[in-house]
Amino acid sequence: MAHRPRRRIPWIIKYRPKRIAEVIGQEKAKTQFVEWLQSWLKGRPSKKAVLLYGPAGCGKTSLVEAAAREYGLEIVEMNASDFRRKKDIERIATTAARMRSLFARGKIILLDEVDGISGVADKGAIDAILHLIETSRYPIVMTANNPWSPMLRPLREAVLMIPFRRLTDRQVITVLKRICQAERIECEDDALKEIAKRSEGDLRSAINDLQAIAEGYGRVTVNLVRMLSAYRNREYAPFEALLKLFNAKYLFQAKAAVTQANIDYETMMIWINEHIPTYYEDPEEVSRAYDALSRADVYIGRIKRSGAWDLLSYVFDFMGPGVAFARKKYKYRWKKFTSPQRLQELAKTKRSREVREGIARALAPRLATSRRTVKRDVIPYLRVIFTNNPKYAARIALAYDLTEEMVKWLAGDRADEVLAYMGVRHRVSRRRHR
Repeated sequence: MAHRPRRRIPWIIKYRPKRIAEVIGQEKAKTQFVEWLQSWLKGRPSKKAVLLYGPAGCGKTSLVEAAAREYGLEIVEMNASDFRRKKDIERIATTAARMRSLFARGKIILLDEVDGISGVADKGAIDAILHLIETSRYPIVMTANNPWSPMLRPLREAVLMIPFRRLTDRQVITVLKRICQAERIECEDDALKEIAKRSEGDLRSAINDLQAIAEGYGRVTVNLVRMLSAYRNREYAPFEALLKLFNAKYLFQAKAAVTQANIDYETMMIWINEHIPTYYEDPEEVSRAYDALSRADVYIGRIKRSGAWDLLSYVFDFMGPGVAFARKKYKYRWKKFTSPQRLQELAKTKRSREVREGIARALAPRLATSRRTVKRDVIPYLRVIFTNNPKYAARIALAYDLTEEMVKWLAGDRADEVLAYMGVRHRVSRRRHR
């Protein structure tokens, strides 16, 4: 009788942390997560859901699994890359959130990679998740590499945000050494350093590289690593991109910092613009950095006017090396970077701008003019009318089929008066038609 070949277990599964203490690094994130989970178990959660965010391979899902094992909780896991439609979320997650667990003290509902949800293809998914958060009897944990998409804003407002940092080379090496000892593999220290360097903080990738070389050659040497392991082309969160940009030693490092950021280049320009004066202390350095950034902005304008996208390389040259090498001499400095005030203000006014655009879209064809003209010349007068003459404003709103939200935006504090007149006129109009 032939023997079945022994099944090869991936080391990322075999050596997955079984307890919270075994999750490497992320001490602050672990403390925040445990405090939140304990508040759930006591029945007093400050937020019903949590969003763990950070770069790939830094321990987000591992922490959830380790905590579930340690606290005797069952995990109901959904990967948002596979189950992103509203009906899938309602069918699987909502059912699990309402039913009691048969074999464990409770459950954790895990929605992995929520930043993989598409606003168009997966319409309704965000609303379904928000409904799940409201109705769930169990803690809900979400993970994301990049949680800053505008589409995810409703989720960010409804959850506790816990950041995870990219792992250092030393932390990655610590785990790799532990695996080598457990597997009794001959391994050079320089080889582990090289694997860690190439992984750029992605522990999952580093472990996979280690296993591939070890099982293929029976040992791990620095020459084998250099021959077989590739550098990962990582995307950087805005905070990481800024730190790499301002501390770049070489031109290619500064350019990579802006081209590999996980936000678009115009948003990255806003981040850089706000943090130049917080990072550079010398007025001359600040001036030179802003001069480089302004040149990048000039090229963006030329691209938009002419469609000459081959100029984009110059944008990155000025945004990256131009800003980074505005300094007089190199000195590594760590600074705390915060979300730009301009982006925060844009987020707050986003709905207002959408309503204004909706009014322009409704009026433009009726007035035989452009939306731009409506926004510039018509809407300012409408706001005067709606805030000073509610009765006449109601007639305009009914004539042009303006929505209640549009009326509130135009009338401000006097919106109730306008809406009241609209209700009276609407009832009178219906009686006449009868």
